[in-house]
Amino acid sequence: MNNILHIGLDVGSTTVKIIVMNDKLETIYNDYRRHFSDTKNTVCTVLEELCEKYPNDKFTLALTGSGAMSAANFLGVKFIQEVVSCKRVVEKYIPKTDVVIELGGEDAKIIYFDKSIEQRMNGTCAGGTGAFLDQMASLLHTDTAGLNELAKKHTMIYPIASRCGVFAKTDIQPLINEGAAKEDIAASIFQAVVNQTISGLACGRPIRGNVAFLGGPLNYLPELRKRFIETLNLQPDEIIVPEEAHLLVAKGAALDSVDSDLITVDELKQKIENLKNSQDNTTHPLEPLFKDEKEYEEFKKRHDKTKVEKKDLSTYKGDAFIGIDAGSTTTKLVLIDTEGTLLYSSYGSNEGNPLQSVIKMLEDLYNILPENVTIRYSGVTGYGEKLIQTALNIDLNEIETIAHYTAAKKFEPDVTSIVDIGGQDMKYIKMKNNAIDNIMLNEACSSGCGSFIETFAKSLNLDISEFVKEAIHAKRPVDLGSRCTVFMNSKIKQAQKEGYSVGDISSGLSYSVIKNAIQKVMKVRNVETLGNHIVVQGGTFYNDAVLRAFEKIVGKNVIRPDIAGLMGAYGMALLSKEQYETNLDMEYVSTISKLEDLHNLDIKVTHTRCNRCENHCKLTVNRFNNGATYISGNRCEKGAGIVSNNAKLPNLVQFKYNRIFDYKPLEEQYAVRGTIGIPRVLNMYEDYPFWFTFLTELGFRVIISEKSTRKTYEKGMESMPSESVCYPAKLAHGHIESLIEQGIKTIFYPCMPYSRKEYEKADNKYNCPIVISYSEVIRNNVEDLNKNKIKFINPFLPFDCKNLVKKIMELDEFKEYNFTKQELTEAAKKAEAEYQKCKEDIRNKGKETVRYIEENNLKGIVLAGRPYHIDPEINHGIDTLITSLGLCVLTEDSISHLAQAKRPLRVVDQWVFHARLYAAADFVGKHDNLELVQLNSFGCGVDAVTTDQVEEILSSYNKMYTLIKIDEVNNLGAVRIRIRSLLASINKRIKSKEQEKNLGEYGIKKKIFTKDMKKDYTILIPQMAPIHFELLETAVAASGYKVELLRECTQHTVETGLKYVNNDACYPSILVTGQMIEALQSGKYDLNKTALIMSQTGGGCRATNYIGFIRKALKDAGFENIPVISFNVVGMEKMPGFKITVPLIERLIKMVIYADLLQKMLTKNRAYEVNKGETQALFDKWMEKCKKLLIKSSNNEFKKSIYDIVNDFEKIELDTTIEKPKVGIVGEVLIKYHPFGNNYVADLLEKEGAEVVLPDFMGFVKFMATHKITFNSLLNINKTSAKISKVAIKLIDLLEKDLRLALANSKKNYLPPCDIWHLEKQVKDVLSIGNQTGEGWFLTAEMIEYIENGIPNIICVQPFACLPNHVVGKGVIKTIRAKYPNANISPVDYDPGASESNQTNRIKLLMTVAKDNLKLKQKEKLATEKENETIDFQNEKTKITE
Repeated sequence: MNNILHIGLDVGSTTVKIIVMNDKLETIYNDYRRHFSDTKNTVCTVLEELCEKYPNDKFTLALTGSGAMSAANFLGVKFIQEVVSCKRVVEKYIPKTDVVIELGGEDAKIIYFDKSIEQRMNGTCAGGTGAFLDQMASLLHTDTAGLNELAKKHTMIYPIASRCGVFAKTDIQPLINEGAAKEDIAASIFQAVVNQTISGLACGRPIRGNVAFLGGPLNYLPELRKRFIETLNLQPDEIIVPEEAHLLVAKGAALDSVDSDLITVDELKQKIENLKNSQDNTTHPLEPLFKDEKEYEEFKKRHDKTKVEKKDLSTYKGDAFIGIDAGSTTTKLVLIDTEGTLLYSSYGSNEGNPLQSVIKMLEDLYNILPENVTIRYSGVTGYGEKLIQTALNIDLNEIETIAHYTAAKKFEPDVTSIVDIGGQDMKYIKMKNNAIDNIMLNEACSSGCGSFIETFAKSLNLDISEFVKEAIHAKRPVDLGSRCTVFMNSKIKQAQKEGYSVGDISSGLSYSVIKNAIQKVMKVRNVETLGNHIVVQGGTFYNDAVLRAFEKIVGKNVIRPDIAGLMGAYGMALLSKEQYETNLDMEYVSTISKLEDLHNLDIKVTHTRCNRCENHCKLTVNRFNNGATYISGNRCEKGAGIVSNNAKLPNLVQFKYNRIFDYKPLEEQYAVRGTIGIPRVLNMYEDYPFWFTFLTELGFRVIISEKSTRKTYEKGMESMPSESVCYPAKLAHGHIESLIEQGIKTIFYPCMPYSRKEYEKADNKYNCPIVISYSEVIRNNVEDLNKNKIKFINPFLPFDCKNLVKKIMELDEFKEYNFTKQELTEAAKKAEAEYQKCKEDIRNKGKETVRYIEENNLKGIVLAGRPYHIDPEINHGIDTLITSLGLCVLTEDSISHLAQAKRPLRVVDQWVFHARLYAAADFVGKHDNLELVQLNSFGCGVDAVTTDQVEEILSSYNKMYTLIKIDEVNNLGAVRIRIRSLLASINKRIKSKEQEKNLGEYGIKKKIFTKDMKKDYTILIPQMAPIHFELLETAVAASGYKVELLRECTQHTVETGLKYVNNDACYPSILVTGQMIEALQSGKYDLNKTALIMSQTGGGCRATNYIGFIRKALKDAGFENIPVISFNVVGMEKMPGFKITVPLIERLIKMVIYADLLQKMLTKNRAYEVNKGETQALFDKWMEKCKKLLIKSSNNEFKKSIYDIVNDFEKIELDTTIEKPKVGIVGEVLIKYHPFGNNYVADLLEKEGAEVVLPDFMGFVKFMATHKITFNSLLNINKTSAKISKVAIKLIDLLEKDLRLALANSKKNYLPPCDIWHLEKQVKDVLSIGNQTGEGWFLTAEMIEYIENGIPNIICVQPFACLPNHVVGKGVIKTIRAKYPNANISPVDYDPGASESNQTNRIKLLMTVAKDNLKLKQKEKLATEKENETIDFQNEKTKITE
């Protein structure tokens, strides 16, 4: 027939969609199918069917979707970024759309249609997508359509975490276990997806106007849509649900293909062959699990030896003991005899109802139990233990860690470590002197648990046993990294495209599971700490591939009992036997329900709310006909109706909360200066007594925002610009909304860089970057502040009275109040006195509680965290959980004055709140009846520093360290296990009287780099910015040091970094430390003659602590004797052998000028050069010349060389006929310059057709020099330093004078060097120059500088969860866009586990928008020129006629 057809193919994360349009752009055929991760073959099949269906037609073809990039490449057809396809189709078919919400299999997107299109995509987490819904549905034993049906009948919504499928499971499982209605759970799952989309994706940009719902889940699940519509409060005329919404993106690709070349059927068949035979190679295989069959046989033989003794139950007579383990997803039951021999076992899924599954197992056991067997004792452990014990009258319950340890000891009496990987949890129990020394559980992420492998096997349509078999014989296991489960999918797809087999993927997954367990859960830096007697258990270890991967990575043979999956139940049976023997009542018979009791058991489930405190827990009440009642959902025993003395135990968390906030505001008639609101957030948990008193004394009625609840969080969801900031910061948005709702018109929320220094020897007194300036994020993102004309007062203020008064007198914000100096001074003095009194009260209560604990022989737990961790919504009531277990609760600041940490510490002690943690840990170490539990908010970067240090202090006293990660997820199941394990461990320690005293030797003796070392030590410099550091090496060597730059960075470097650095640390610290340890392990260097060097800024960001990370890594890797030199100009860590002299400073400044200039020359000329490779050659030539000039040159030679460089590059011929979009890169200093750190973003942009502009390093140097000047002007401190800094900036400007002139004379339009004072002036509209941590206000200023210089396209690169960037990067984008409507800014996160295809997608979208904008600009320019020509012509004509 020879028609022309337009084909669009959308290759998504789980499905392939095809659309065929005729020449009138009418759809004549479509198809939608799952690809089970085999994208390549599915695409080939779909296209082959197309050839058969239309054998005589010609086609235009375009591919889109997350899995399409490499397929399009091999097919040789157009690839279109999926957001662009979406844009095309929306503009054509549903043009009145303002916002698109699209959920796919593993991706979620929001697209805003405005002057410039803006897209948000899930970056580092796949919570809340189609795959997430599939996982959740399987928990309720249904599919997504079933979820939809259930949700129709819901009556209430439970809070469920959607950040991670695994945590959602941990929220849902207890609900199921406790009998919540499936209808309610289904609707709650949908609501979780909505919350994740709004808070995690919209990132501070509200969803307003007409909303179109696209993608499979939103098309097929009307109840999910309904939850969105209700939450967003959409009116009927604002809802757009296009027909076949899931096919729209494929339609967009078909539309975009119209202009491309025609393809015949034969040509298409050839292209399909090319795709079939294609192979990309970007992944590197790992070592096979087994060399050969022989090695596998030996492995099997060895593991077959660890078997439990068994007897036949049918012939047994005598006493027996039952052990039950009601796990999160499975139930296990065992029966043993008096020798511990296994008589019977049962293992099965709990089908979402643990009690029923135990009843069923008991019935099965009773039906075959011989008459001569007496059940003497029974025990239960696991998630459902309390419910089951109550319902079935079981004798004993015990915490699961103790049960697991008891079982492991039976197989290996000298066990040193137990590793347990279950369905969705992972546990690591470390033993010391036959007692539990430490317990780690996965809390933040569950990639790598058993259910994760099962889900994968399912997605590949394989049975788990086949999956394992394939893995064992695989020859090229693929390296899949060790981060988020869902993003491993994109790595798996990549591996499949590269032709790896299912076996290669399956064995690669086994490695990933173990790497994840070791690095993220067990946090093992050195495998020797595991000891030589390792027992592994949990169902996942039945998988031989996982077991082998563990042995290979750890380098030791381990013991896997043949009942690995039954160990909890077996341990429980052993404990029952032990308890029976201890009781010495040999006639005793277990009270466990008999067969007839089980048949008659009747359970009534009701729901209610506990009203005994402000938590208002939702309670599930189970009433049994045996007279017992079990209540769950309660955080403390009040809800269970238990009146115990535990409620009277001292609880300093509650005492402190009341002491900080129990102030009565002035009556309105006395408030001469009106009402002022303060949000109950972050540092107000420390400073409120001060500010309340200060403002009340000045005649204000001070109103504090509501107590935090989940609702508070939801109120502020719309305005949160960063999904990875900590929960306490996210709550701040809701507190501001709460004050606005109360009608408050003035809100006071100042920025506080410093707190008061509490320890003389501490290194500094900073607040953390978020506490310092989160009010800036509020100002830039909460629209209601402007809408309601709120006066929002948030200046940077000092804390000392004298400077505070001076500052308030100067500031414009306070002018209208006409304060006098005297009244301010009076108010400040009273405020300080009240602040100190409040502190004193908390300390006295702490002392009193310690005394009470000692006098009554009790135990106490110091719940250590930040001041705001006393907020019940943030700590989820952990304090009441602890008192309900019979322990007293203290806070870190109630006892931190009673001890001093031994300094110097390994870390830089730069933050006040954390200095308290170290002192508290020291105090706890010296007291037998106290333990410490540290609370840590998910996403708290600072705690990557503090947690390791607190652990070191406690370990030095032989104390167990317990860290609890908390965020918006409110599930205390894991917490309860941790605290009960801690209790059990204390009791065990006391029983065995092995409280051997350790002296607490944790202070460090730093290895000093001496003058003698200068002669023959090689100093290793980590690579941070290739152009600059290449010259830095020369500059430092020219000053008489032996230095070597570590140039190479590979995946192995990252693996090394992850192994030795806390995985919550930011990516740059992982890269830098990885380079250093890798070099020391390489064998290239004489370890007795090697030193390391690292820069230190001395600011409030984690970068100051990189040296602390490096020292810990050196210790863990066995290189303690290697000195680390701190390269800084602020007087930190003096090293006699390394001096920053005037000649070195001069060389360094010249080095930066040269490197900045060469970087400009390279990027500009390479983008347009006519003769490819000419720029690089000239760049290399000048690089060598500059090195020589750095070693020796006069000032005149230096000046001349600047002009010579510019003139030489001026000769390179450029092709400027095509205008390219300019893209500027800003962000964290290492990530923006280090190609490996940013996944070669500059190369990618150039490939996409951009001219890349990198910022000058000298700008950052000048910004650092402004610190003291700024603090002098804002806080009235650092007077002398400020003067020195001004001189330094003048000197740099002088040295840059010739650079400016040379660039100004060029015709190539280079970006001039930055004028720091101009940037400072420009940024003040957006945020305060007090923002100095990390790149601080300079990052924002760089964006503004680019836009002002005609570079509207900007990529803001940052390490995942970089604290300052929440404020000065993501936090300001909204304001910059409002100020400069053409700004096209894309923030991109980098870390070892970030998905590369996701980063690439964001960058490709930025480029598409940039190209579209450029075309528009060119059109407008042509139109203007035409118009001018017409006007000129008319004028000429008029002249002639005149």
